[in-house]
Amino acid sequence: MASSTLTSKSFLDSSRIDTASLSSAHLRKLSFSSVQISSRSRLPKKLQINAAGSTFGNNFRVTTFGESHGGGVGCIIDGCPPRIPLSESDMQFDLDRRRPGQSRITTPRKETDTCKISSGVSEGQTTGTPIHVFVPNTDQRGFDYNEMSVAYRPSHADATYDMKYGVRSVQGGGRSSARETIGRVAAGAVAKKILKLYAGTEILAYVSQVHKFVLPEGVVNHDSLSLDQIESNIVRCPDPEYAEKMIAAIDAVRVKGDSVGGVVTCIVRNAPRGLGSPVFDKLEAELAKAAMSLPATKGFEFGSGFAGTFLSGSEHNDEFYTDEHGRIRTRTNRSGGIQGGISNGEIINLRIAFKPTSTIGRKQHTVTRDKKEIELIARGRHDPCVVPRAVPMVEAMVALVLMDQLMAQYSQSYLFPINPDLQEPLTMPRLEAANASV
Repeated sequence: MASSTLTSKSFLDSSRIDTASLSSAHLRKLSFSSVQISSRSRLPKKLQINAAGSTFGNNFRVTTFGESHGGGVGCIIDGCPPRIPLSESDMQFDLDRRRPGQSRITTPRKETDTCKISSGVSEGQTTGTPIHVFVPNTDQRGFDYNEMSVAYRPSHADATYDMKYGVRSVQGGGRSSARETIGRVAAGAVAKKILKLYAGTEILAYVSQVHKFVLPEGVVNHDSLSLDQIESNIVRCPDPEYAEKMIAAIDAVRVKGDSVGGVVTCIVRNAPRGLGSPVFDKLEAELAKAAMSLPATKGFEFGSGFAGTFLSGSEHNDEFYTDEHGRIRTRTNRSGGIQGGISNGEIINLRIAFKPTSTIGRKQHTVTRDKKEIELIARGRHDPCVVPRAVPMVEAMVALVLMDQLMAQYSQSYLFPINPDLQEPLTMPRLEAANASV
């Protein structure tokens, strides 16, 4: 039987050892004091993975920070173009739509969520350097989480955070709390403003389902839908009749200490054509990742979604035509404004499913951190249904994707003269006159 040879050049002083000639006693005598292990990574930088999980985007890059019951939460926006008119008021509007305590069907926690920009803006304009946004926490109640410090809430992130890190922030759920989304909404407001200035892009989300009450297809006209329609009631459903049914459904479970889920629909009008890249970075894939990174999400659809599987190709295909302005359009929009992973200029539409809030005031079976089975009634202040407050969160994540993709498209495909027969120029805004707010 051929003997094996152990080559240990980088460990045992460049020697070659015939393992067949070594007895077990000899092996035990080998000293490992001479072993040198380099902590320097041998992987090329382009193959290294940033596994922190708190940063989103490549060109328009956003990092969120903070925890539910810490000193505050916020974000750092890196890569924002310079000379964009920007102030706290541009962010505050959407932060007010997201904040807790805004109605009886949301968590009663009282926070003003007032934001403060401390860098990256000078004399009302972005400077091109990182923008730091901070929102203080002012209404923490850590004592509500005493029982949950030892017992896991069913379907919450308590258990998996312990499994991953071996430690967790108990009060408020730490980073798993929806308060983390404040940074996303603030950054998304900046992205929405730039998209509106640059291309007239509008991003609107609304509640299309609460529990068993589903807004029928075609009730909402996506061509004319307005923010005023969405904000006309506390559940953010643009149809008054269904809004009342949804509110009643949330009220019914709220008084019982229970919760329900729902669906948020989001549309994008005037999205620039050409956003998204083939294969792994398709626009719908980027949107799906962004949407599914939000707390409590359980499903994602765009265009015809799963319903499209019931159609034949001849029924599902969006036929092309040339409109009165000479632009190539589609007569239908089952593709949801994206074909081949690239935006085609039609309305982008997507739907995100949110589960019922996992922290409820009803008795449930669970286990403690030391693996004892107990019954738990969760305390604290929580939304009986997350979808009304999720509306600005969804808009923000869609805006961050589109902003990131717009900057990528400009740097790759518009750096040199375009093919005017096939490509549309990206309109350059006049920033001196651009005082529009989102």
